[in-house]
Amino acid sequence: MATPLAYQASLPASPEWLNKGDNGWQLAAATLVALQSMPGLVVLYGSIVKKKWAVNSAFMALYAFSAALIFWVLLGFRMAFGERLLPFWGKAGPALSQSYLIRRAAMPATPHHFRNGTLETPMMEPFYPQATLVFFEFTFAAITLILLAGSVLGRMSIKAWMAFVPLWLLFSYTVGAFSLWGGGFLYHWGVIDYSGGYVIHLSSGIAGFTAAYWVGPRLKSDRERFSPNNILLMLTGAGLLWLGWSGFNGGAPYAANITSSVAVLNTHVCAATSLLTWTCLDVAFFKKPSVIGAVQGMMTGLVCITPGAGLVQTWAAMVMGILAGIVPWFSMMILHKKSALFQKVDDTLAVFHTHAVAGLLGGLLTGLLAEPALCHLFLPVPGLKGAFYGGGIMQLVKQLVGALFVVAWNLVATTAILLAISRFTPLRMPDEQLMIGDDAAHGEEAYALWGDGERYDATRQVTMLTAAAAEEAMHPMREINGARGVTIQL
Repeated sequence: MATPLAYQASLPASPEWLNKGDNGWQLAAATLVALQSMPGLVVLYGSIVKKKWAVNSAFMALYAFSAALIFWVLLGFRMAFGERLLPFWGKAGPALSQSYLIRRAAMPATPHHFRNGTLETPMMEPFYPQATLVFFEFTFAAITLILLAGSVLGRMSIKAWMAFVPLWLLFSYTVGAFSLWGGGFLYHWGVIDYSGGYVIHLSSGIAGFTAAYWVGPRLKSDRERFSPNNILLMLTGAGLLWLGWSGFNGGAPYAANITSSVAVLNTHVCAATSLLTWTCLDVAFFKKPSVIGAVQGMMTGLVCITPGAGLVQTWAAMVMGILAGIVPWFSMMILHKKSALFQKVDDTLAVFHTHAVAGLLGGLLTGLLAEPALCHLFLPVPGLKGAFYGGGIMQLVKQLVGALFVVAWNLVATTAILLAISRFTPLRMPDEQLMIGDDAAHGEEAYALWGDGERYDATRQVTMLTAAAAEEAMHPMREINGARGVTIQL
Protein backbone atom coordinates (compact mmCIF):
# COMPACT_ATOMS: atom_id res chain seq x y z
CA MET A 1 0.00 0.00 0.00
CA ALA A 2 1.41 3.37 -1.03
CA THR A 3 2.30 5.90 1.67
CA PRO A 4 -0.04 8.92 1.54
CA LEU A 5 1.61 12.05 0.19
CA ALA A 6 1.26 13.92 3.49
CA TYR A 7 3.41 11.30 5.27
CA GLN A 8 6.15 10.87 2.72
CA ALA A 9 9.64 11.92 3.69
CA SER A 10 10.29 13.68 0.40
CA LEU A 11 9.00 16.89 -1.14
CA PRO A 12 6.54 18.50 -1.31
CA ALA A 13 4.71 17.25 1.79
CA SER A 14 7.77 17.24 4.03
CA PRO A 15 10.57 19.48 2.72
CA GLU A 16 14.07 19.15 4.10
CA TRP A 17 13.79 22.34 6.14
CA LEU A 18 10.64 21.21 7.99
CA ASN A 19 11.16 20.21 11.62
CA LYS A 20 8.00 18.37 12.60
CA GLY A 21 8.68 18.77 16.32
CA ASP A 22 9.06 22.55 16.04
CA ASN A 23 6.03 22.79 13.78
CA GLY A 24 3.89 20.69 16.11
CA TRP A 25 4.92 22.69 19.19
CA GLN A 26 4.40 26.01 17.44
CA LEU A 27 0.87 25.08 16.38
CA ALA A 28 0.14 23.83 19.90
CA ALA A 29 1.58 27.01 21.43
CA ALA A 30 -0.52 29.13 19.06
CA THR A 31 -3.62 27.23 20.10
CA LEU A 32 -2.82 27.74 23.79
CA VAL A 33 -2.48 31.49 23.22
CA ALA A 34 -5.73 31.51 21.23
CA LEU A 35 -7.46 29.70 24.10
CA GLN A 36 -6.40 32.55 26.39
CA SER A 37 -8.67 34.78 24.33
CA MET A 38 -11.27 32.27 23.17
CA PRO A 39 -12.74 31.30 25.59
CA GLY A 40 -10.41 32.54 28.35
CA LEU A 41 -10.90 36.29 28.27
CA VAL A 42 -14.40 35.95 26.82
CA VAL A 43 -15.38 34.01 29.96
CA LEU A 44 -13.33 36.24 32.27
CA TYR A 45 -14.82 39.46 30.92
CA GLY A 46 -18.34 38.09 30.82
CA SER A 47 -18.17 37.12 34.50
CA ILE A 48 -16.02 39.81 36.11
CA VAL A 49 -18.46 42.62 35.20
CA LYS A 50 -21.96 43.42 36.45
CA LYS A 51 -24.68 41.14 35.16
CA LYS A 52 -26.11 43.81 32.89
CA TRP A 53 -22.79 44.03 30.99
CA ALA A 54 -21.93 40.31 30.75
CA VAL A 55 -23.01 39.82 27.13
CA ASN A 56 -21.54 43.08 25.84
CA SER A 57 -18.17 42.50 27.52
CA ALA A 58 -17.87 38.94 26.23
CA PHE A 59 -18.92 40.02 22.73
CA MET A 60 -16.29 42.76 22.57
CA ALA A 61 -13.64 40.06 23.08
CA LEU A 62 -15.28 37.70 20.60
CA TYR A 63 -15.50 40.39 17.92
CA ALA A 64 -11.90 41.53 18.43
CA PHE A 65 -10.61 37.98 17.99
CA SER A 66 -12.49 37.52 14.72
CA ALA A 67 -11.83 40.94 13.19
CA ALA A 68 -8.15 40.85 14.12
CA LEU A 69 -7.64 37.58 12.24
CA ILE A 70 -9.13 38.91 9.00
CA PHE A 71 -7.14 42.15 9.00
CA TRP A 72 -4.02 40.30 10.13
CA VAL A 73 -3.93 38.06 7.06
CA LEU A 74 -5.04 40.89 4.75
CA LEU A 75 -2.38 43.41 5.79
CA GLY A 76 -1.18 43.21 9.38
CA PHE A 77 1.22 40.28 9.42
CA ARG A 78 3.55 41.69 6.80
CA MET A 79 3.37 45.16 8.38
CA ALA A 80 4.71 43.55 11.57
CA PHE A 81 7.02 40.84 10.21
CA GLY A 82 7.59 41.61 6.54
CA GLU A 83 10.11 43.62 4.58
CA ARG A 84 11.23 46.93 6.05
CA LEU A 85 9.35 50.05 4.93
CA LEU A 86 10.43 52.39 7.75
CA PRO A 87 12.69 51.83 10.77
CA PHE A 88 9.54 51.06 12.79
CA TRP A 89 7.18 49.58 10.17
CA GLY A 90 7.05 46.82 7.59
CA LYS A 91 5.56 46.87 4.10
CA ALA A 92 1.86 46.00 4.06
CA GLY A 93 0.70 43.04 2.04
CA PRO A 94 -1.54 39.96 2.17
CA ALA A 95 -0.65 36.61 3.72
CA LEU A 96 -3.20 34.61 1.75
CA SER A 97 -1.59 32.92 -1.23
CA GLN A 98 -0.50 29.30 -1.29
CA SER A 99 2.95 30.17 -2.62
CA TYR A 100 3.55 32.49 0.35
CA LEU A 101 2.12 30.31 3.11
CA ILE A 102 3.71 26.92 2.31
CA ARG A 103 7.28 28.17 1.97
CA ARG A 104 9.66 28.23 4.91
CA ALA A 105 8.82 30.89 7.50
CA ALA A 106 11.04 33.96 7.34
CA MET A 107 11.31 37.47 8.74
CA PRO A 108 13.15 39.39 6.01
CA ALA A 109 14.05 42.43 8.13
CA THR A 110 15.81 40.48 10.90
CA PRO A 111 19.38 39.94 9.55
CA HIS A 112 21.70 41.79 11.96
CA HIS A 113 24.93 43.36 10.66
CA PHE A 114 28.13 44.68 12.12
CA ARG A 115 28.77 48.39 11.79
CA ASN A 116 30.93 47.74 8.75
CA GLY A 117 28.00 46.10 7.00
CA THR A 118 29.04 42.45 7.23
CA LEU A 119 26.48 39.93 8.44
CA GLU A 120 26.58 39.14 12.16
CA THR A 121 23.30 37.24 12.74
CA PRO A 122 21.36 35.68 9.82
CA MET A 123 17.69 36.17 9.07
CA MET A 124 15.22 34.51 11.42
CA GLU A 125 13.95 31.43 9.59
CA PRO A 126 12.05 28.96 11.80
CA PHE A 127 11.86 25.36 10.61
CA TYR A 128 8.18 25.34 9.64
CA PRO A 129 5.85 26.92 7.06
CA GLN A 130 4.97 30.59 6.95
CA ALA A 131 1.34 29.66 7.67
CA THR A 132 2.34 28.48 11.15
CA LEU A 133 4.12 31.74 11.90
CA VAL A 134 1.20 33.83 10.59
CA PHE A 135 -1.25 32.07 12.90
CA PHE A 136 1.06 32.11 15.92
CA GLU A 137 1.70 35.84 15.65
CA PHE A 138 -2.00 36.51 15.06
CA THR A 139 -2.88 35.09 18.48
CA PHE A 140 -0.59 37.68 20.09
CA ALA A 141 -2.17 40.52 18.12
CA ALA A 142 -5.68 39.37 19.05
CA ILE A 143 -5.05 39.08 22.77
CA THR A 144 -3.50 42.56 22.84
CA LEU A 145 -6.72 44.06 21.52
CA ILE A 146 -8.83 42.03 23.94
CA LEU A 147 -6.70 43.11 26.90
CA LEU A 148 -7.10 46.71 25.76
CA ALA A 149 -10.88 46.24 25.75
CA GLY A 150 -10.78 45.71 29.51
CA SER A 151 -10.29 49.45 29.98
CA VAL A 152 -13.52 50.46 28.21
CA LEU A 153 -15.98 47.75 29.25
CA GLY A 154 -19.40 48.91 30.35
CA ARG A 155 -19.83 51.99 28.16
CA MET A 156 -18.00 51.98 24.78
CA SER A 157 -20.33 51.91 21.79
CA ILE A 158 -20.11 48.60 19.98
CA LYS A 159 -20.07 50.43 16.63
CA ALA A 160 -17.07 52.47 17.71
CA TRP A 161 -15.36 49.31 18.95
CA MET A 162 -15.97 47.56 15.62
CA ALA A 163 -14.19 50.39 13.82
CA PHE A 164 -11.44 50.73 16.42
CA VAL A 165 -10.21 47.11 16.33
CA PRO A 166 -8.86 46.96 12.75
CA LEU A 167 -7.53 50.53 12.84
CA TRP A 168 -5.60 50.03 16.07
CA LEU A 169 -4.28 46.68 14.91
CA LEU A 170 -2.86 48.17 11.70
CA PHE A 171 -1.67 51.56 12.93
CA SER A 172 -0.52 50.83 16.47
CA TYR A 173 0.12 47.14 17.17
CA THR A 174 2.09 46.47 13.99
CA VAL A 175 4.46 49.34 14.77
CA GLY A 176 5.46 47.92 18.15
CA ALA A 177 5.67 44.39 16.79
CA PHE A 178 7.94 45.35 13.88
CA SER A 179 10.11 47.67 15.95
CA LEU A 180 10.85 45.10 18.65
CA TRP A 181 10.34 41.71 16.97
CA GLY A 182 10.15 42.00 13.20
CA GLY A 183 13.51 43.63 12.50
CA GLY A 184 12.87 47.29 13.36
CA PHE A 185 15.24 49.78 14.93
CA LEU A 186 14.67 48.65 18.55
CA TYR A 187 15.25 45.02 17.56
CA HIS A 188 18.64 45.82 16.04
CA TRP A 189 19.61 48.24 18.82
CA GLY A 190 19.26 45.43 21.36
CA VAL A 191 16.10 46.29 23.33
CA ILE A 192 14.97 43.03 24.98
CA ASP A 193 11.34 42.01 24.85
CA TYR A 194 11.29 38.23 24.95
CA SER A 195 7.55 37.68 24.44
CA GLY A 196 5.60 40.91 24.64
CA GLY A 197 6.07 42.81 27.87
CA TYR A 198 6.28 45.94 25.71
CA VAL A 199 4.66 44.88 22.42
CA ILE A 200 1.56 43.46 24.10
CA HIS A 201 1.21 44.49 27.73
CA LEU A 202 2.70 47.96 27.92
CA SER A 203 0.94 48.88 24.67
CA SER A 204 -2.46 47.51 25.74
CA GLY A 205 -2.19 49.22 29.13
CA ILE A 206 -1.30 52.63 27.68
CA ALA A 207 -3.73 52.37 24.76
CA GLY A 208 -6.49 51.14 27.08
CA PHE A 209 -5.96 54.01 29.51
CA THR A 210 -5.93 56.49 26.63
CA ALA A 211 -9.11 55.00 25.19
CA ALA A 212 -10.80 55.14 28.59
CA TYR A 213 -10.02 58.87 28.72
CA TRP A 214 -11.54 59.61 25.30
CA VAL A 215 -14.53 57.29 25.59
CA GLY A 216 -15.50 58.75 28.95
CA PRO A 217 -16.59 57.14 32.22
CA ARG A 218 -19.31 54.65 33.06
CA LEU A 219 -22.43 55.73 34.87
CA LYS A 220 -21.78 56.88 38.43
CA SER A 221 -23.71 53.90 39.79
CA ASP A 222 -21.60 51.47 37.76
CA ARG A 223 -18.33 53.05 38.87
CA GLU A 224 -19.33 52.89 42.51
CA ARG A 225 -20.44 49.26 42.40
CA PHE A 226 -19.21 46.94 39.67
CA SER A 227 -19.02 43.56 41.38
CA PRO A 228 -18.55 40.34 39.35
CA ASN A 229 -21.70 38.49 38.37
CA ASN A 230 -20.01 35.07 38.67
CA ILE A 231 -16.73 34.66 40.55
CA LEU A 232 -16.41 30.94 39.78
CA LEU A 233 -16.64 31.59 36.04
CA MET A 234 -14.17 34.43 36.49
CA LEU A 235 -11.73 31.94 37.99
CA THR A 236 -12.35 29.59 35.06
CA GLY A 237 -11.37 32.32 32.62
CA ALA A 238 -8.36 33.22 34.76
CA GLY A 239 -7.26 29.58 34.81
CA LEU A 240 -7.40 29.38 31.01
CA LEU A 241 -5.36 32.56 30.86
CA TRP A 242 -2.73 31.25 33.27
CA LEU A 243 -2.26 27.82 31.68
CA GLY A 244 -2.42 29.30 28.18
CA TRP A 245 0.64 31.37 29.05
CA SER A 246 2.71 28.22 28.50
CA GLY A 247 2.14 28.79 24.80
CA PHE A 248 2.55 32.54 25.17
CA ASN A 249 6.12 32.36 26.50
CA GLY A 250 6.97 28.81 25.50
CA GLY A 251 6.34 29.56 21.82
CA ALA A 252 8.40 32.75 21.68
CA PRO A 253 11.69 31.06 20.61
CA TYR A 254 9.88 29.73 17.49
CA ALA A 255 11.17 26.24 18.33
CA ALA A 256 10.79 23.40 20.83
CA ASN A 257 14.14 23.99 22.49
CA ILE A 258 15.83 24.63 25.83
CA THR A 259 14.70 28.25 25.94
CA SER A 260 11.08 27.12 25.65
CA SER A 261 11.43 24.87 28.69
CA VAL A 262 13.07 27.55 30.83
CA ALA A 263 10.45 30.10 29.79
CA VAL A 264 7.50 27.87 30.68
CA LEU A 265 8.88 27.06 34.13
CA ASN A 266 9.76 30.68 34.87
CA THR A 267 6.32 31.82 33.73
CA HIS A 268 4.45 29.71 36.26
CA VAL A 269 6.91 30.31 39.09
CA CYS A 270 6.61 34.08 38.68
CA ALA A 271 2.81 33.98 38.41
CA ALA A 272 2.45 31.87 41.56
CA THR A 273 4.88 34.06 43.51
CA SER A 274 3.07 37.23 42.46
CA LEU A 275 -0.35 35.81 43.35
CA LEU A 276 0.84 34.85 46.84
CA THR A 277 2.51 38.23 47.35
CA TRP A 278 -0.62 40.15 46.28
CA THR A 279 -2.79 37.98 48.53
CA CYS A 280 -0.50 38.55 51.51
CA LEU A 281 -0.68 42.30 50.97
CA ASP A 282 -4.49 42.13 50.82
CA VAL A 283 -4.57 40.22 54.11
CA ALA A 284 -2.07 42.56 55.76
CA PHE A 285 -3.87 45.77 54.76
CA PHE A 286 -7.53 44.72 54.37
CA LYS A 287 -7.64 41.77 56.83
CA LYS A 288 -9.01 39.31 54.27
CA PRO A 289 -7.86 37.76 50.98
CA SER A 290 -9.61 38.95 47.84
CA VAL A 291 -10.29 36.44 45.06
CA ILE A 292 -10.31 39.26 42.50
CA GLY A 293 -7.05 40.47 44.01
CA ALA A 294 -5.54 37.00 43.61
CA VAL A 295 -6.47 37.03 39.93
CA GLN A 296 -4.90 40.46 39.54
CA GLY A 297 -1.74 39.22 41.27
CA MET A 298 -1.64 36.22 38.94
CA MET A 299 -1.99 38.56 35.99
CA THR A 300 0.76 40.95 37.06
CA GLY A 301 3.12 38.01 37.59
CA LEU A 302 2.43 36.64 34.13
CA VAL A 303 2.88 40.07 32.57
CA CYS A 304 6.06 40.91 34.49
CA ILE A 305 7.89 37.71 33.52
CA THR A 306 6.92 37.95 29.84
CA PRO A 307 9.72 40.32 28.68
CA GLY A 308 12.37 38.03 30.18
CA ALA A 309 10.78 34.59 30.60
CA GLY A 310 13.41 32.64 28.68
CA LEU A 311 16.29 34.91 29.63
CA VAL A 312 16.38 34.90 33.44
CA GLN A 313 17.16 32.21 36.00
CA THR A 314 14.31 30.73 38.02
CA TRP A 315 15.41 32.41 41.25
CA ALA A 316 15.22 35.68 39.34
CA ALA A 317 11.70 34.77 38.21
CA MET A 318 10.74 34.49 41.89
CA VAL A 319 12.25 37.92 42.58
CA MET A 320 10.29 39.32 39.64
CA GLY A 321 7.15 37.65 41.02
CA ILE A 322 7.58 39.31 44.42
CA LEU A 323 8.03 42.73 42.83
CA ALA A 324 5.14 42.04 40.41
CA GLY A 325 2.93 41.49 43.44
CA ILE A 326 4.15 44.61 45.26
CA VAL A 327 4.60 47.39 42.69
CA PRO A 328 1.30 47.08 40.75
CA TRP A 329 -0.53 46.49 44.06
CA PHE A 330 0.88 49.74 45.38
CA SER A 331 0.06 51.66 42.19
CA MET A 332 -3.50 50.31 42.17
CA MET A 333 -4.37 50.40 45.87
CA ILE A 334 -2.42 53.47 47.01
CA LEU A 335 -1.38 55.75 44.14
CA HIS A 336 -4.64 55.27 42.22
CA LYS A 337 -6.68 56.61 45.12
CA LYS A 338 -4.44 59.65 45.52
CA SER A 339 -4.06 60.61 41.86
CA ALA A 340 -6.55 63.02 40.30
CA LEU A 341 -5.79 61.61 36.83
CA PHE A 342 -6.44 58.01 37.87
CA GLN A 343 -9.66 59.07 39.55
CA LYS A 344 -10.82 60.93 36.45
CA VAL A 345 -10.03 58.22 33.89
CA ASP A 346 -12.38 55.24 34.24
CA ASP A 347 -10.14 52.23 33.49
CA THR A 348 -12.76 49.51 34.09
CA LEU A 349 -10.50 46.52 34.85
CA ALA A 350 -7.42 48.52 35.87
CA VAL A 351 -5.56 47.45 32.73
CA PHE A 352 -3.07 50.28 33.23
CA HIS A 353 -1.91 48.81 36.55
CA THR A 354 -2.01 45.12 35.67
CA HIS A 355 -0.46 45.47 32.21
CA ALA A 356 1.29 48.82 31.68
CA VAL A 357 2.87 49.00 35.14
CA ALA A 358 3.67 45.28 35.29
CA GLY A 359 4.94 45.22 31.69
CA LEU A 360 7.25 48.19 32.25
CA LEU A 361 8.47 46.66 35.51
CA GLY A 362 9.23 43.38 33.77
CA GLY A 363 11.11 45.11 30.95
CA LEU A 364 13.33 47.03 33.36
CA LEU A 365 13.96 43.99 35.55
CA THR A 366 14.95 42.03 32.45
CA GLY A 367 17.54 44.71 31.79
CA LEU A 368 18.94 43.89 35.23
CA LEU A 369 18.53 40.10 35.43
CA ALA A 370 18.95 38.75 31.88
CA GLU A 371 21.49 35.90 32.15
CA PRO A 372 24.27 35.91 29.49
CA ALA A 373 24.12 32.21 28.54
CA LEU A 374 20.34 32.30 28.15
CA CYS A 375 20.56 35.53 26.15
CA HIS A 376 23.09 33.91 23.82
CA LEU A 377 20.61 31.10 23.08
CA PHE A 378 17.84 33.45 21.98
CA LEU A 379 18.69 37.08 21.27
CA PRO A 380 19.65 38.21 17.75
CA VAL A 381 22.19 40.77 18.97
CA PRO A 382 25.21 38.97 20.48
CA GLY A 383 26.64 40.02 23.82
CA LEU A 384 23.45 41.30 25.45
CA LYS A 385 23.08 40.68 29.18
CA GLY A 386 21.58 42.20 32.28
CA ALA A 387 23.30 44.86 34.33
CA PHE A 388 23.78 42.39 37.23
CA TYR A 389 25.90 40.23 34.90
CA GLY A 390 28.14 43.01 33.66
CA GLY A 391 25.82 44.45 31.03
CA GLY A 392 26.17 47.89 32.52
CA ILE A 393 23.72 50.74 32.65
CA MET A 394 23.38 50.82 28.86
CA GLN A 395 20.99 47.85 28.75
CA LEU A 396 18.71 49.61 31.23
CA VAL A 397 18.86 52.73 29.06
CA LYS A 398 17.84 50.66 26.03
CA GLN A 399 14.95 49.11 27.97
CA LEU A 400 13.75 52.54 29.09
CA VAL A 401 14.00 54.06 25.60
CA GLY A 402 12.09 51.12 24.14
CA ALA A 403 9.36 51.59 26.72
CA LEU A 404 9.13 55.32 26.04
CA PHE A 405 8.73 54.69 22.31
CA VAL A 406 5.90 52.20 22.90
CA VAL A 407 4.17 54.57 25.33
CA ALA A 408 4.43 57.60 23.04
CA TRP A 409 3.31 55.78 19.89
CA ASN A 410 0.31 54.16 21.57
CA LEU A 411 -0.78 57.38 23.21
CA VAL A 412 -0.66 59.33 19.94
CA ALA A 413 -1.99 56.59 17.64
CA THR A 414 -4.86 55.62 19.96
CA THR A 415 -5.88 59.25 20.36
CA ALA A 416 -5.81 59.89 16.61
CA ILE A 417 -7.84 56.74 15.85
CA LEU A 418 -10.53 57.50 18.43
CA LEU A 419 -10.85 61.15 17.41
CA ALA A 420 -11.26 60.05 13.78
CA ILE A 421 -13.94 57.49 14.73
CA SER A 422 -15.78 60.04 16.88
CA ARG A 423 -16.41 62.15 13.77
CA PHE A 424 -18.63 59.37 12.41
CA THR A 425 -20.12 57.67 15.47
CA PRO A 426 -20.20 58.39 19.23
CA LEU A 427 -17.55 56.57 21.24
CA ARG A 428 -19.79 56.14 24.27
CA MET A 429 -23.28 54.70 24.50
CA PRO A 430 -26.00 57.18 25.50
CA ASP A 431 -26.95 57.23 29.18
CA GLU A 432 -30.33 55.62 28.57
CA GLN A 433 -28.58 52.56 27.09
CA LEU A 434 -26.02 52.54 29.88
CA MET A 435 -28.83 52.34 32.41
CA ILE A 436 -30.13 49.14 30.79
CA GLY A 437 -26.97 47.43 29.57
CA ASP A 438 -26.95 44.28 27.44
CA ASP A 439 -30.64 44.34 26.57
CA ALA A 440 -30.29 47.83 25.08
CA ALA A 441 -26.98 47.10 23.33
CA HIS A 442 -27.77 43.62 21.97
CA GLY A 443 -31.37 42.76 22.80
CA GLU A 444 -30.00 39.82 24.81
CA GLU A 445 -29.23 39.09 28.44
CA ALA A 446 -26.73 36.74 30.06
CA TYR A 447 -29.07 35.04 32.52
CA ALA A 448 -32.74 34.16 32.06
CA LEU A 449 -33.78 35.21 35.56
CA TRP A 450 -36.74 37.43 36.26
CA GLY A 451 -36.66 39.92 39.07
CA ASP A 452 -33.58 42.04 38.44
CA GLY A 453 -35.43 45.32 38.48
CA GLU A 454 -37.64 44.62 35.47
CA ARG A 455 -41.43 44.43 35.36
CA TYR A 456 -42.94 40.97 35.44
CA ASP A 457 -44.55 39.89 32.18
CA ALA A 458 -46.33 36.52 32.33
CA THR A 459 -46.41 36.33 28.52
CA ARG A 460 -42.60 35.96 28.49
CA GLN A 461 -42.75 32.62 30.30
CA VAL A 462 -41.84 29.57 28.26
CA THR A 463 -44.47 27.37 29.94
CA MET A 464 -48.21 28.00 29.68
CA LEU A 465 -49.59 29.50 32.86
CA THR A 466 -53.12 29.17 34.05
CA ALA A 467 -54.84 32.24 35.36
CA ALA A 468 -54.41 30.98 38.90
CA ALA A 469 -50.71 30.25 38.36
CA ALA A 470 -50.17 33.67 36.84
CA GLU A 471 -51.93 35.29 39.77
CA GLU A 472 -49.72 33.36 42.18
CA ALA A 473 -46.61 34.37 40.24
CA MET A 474 -47.56 38.02 40.70
CA HIS A 475 -47.25 37.51 44.46
CA PRO A 476 -43.92 35.77 45.03
CA MET A 477 -44.13 35.96 48.84
CA ARG A 478 -46.63 33.31 49.91
CA GLU A 479 -47.31 31.58 53.14
CA ILE A 480 -47.23 27.86 52.46
CA ASN A 481 -48.02 25.55 55.38
CA GLY A 482 -47.02 28.29 57.77
CA ALA A 483 -43.69 28.90 56.07
CA ARG A 484 -42.80 31.98 54.04
CA GLY A 485 -40.79 31.51 50.82
CA VAL A 486 -39.72 33.24 47.58
CA THR A 487 -40.96 31.99 44.22
CA ILE A 488 -38.50 32.66 41.40
CA GLN A 489 -39.92 32.50 37.90
CA LEU A 490 -37.39 30.91 35.54
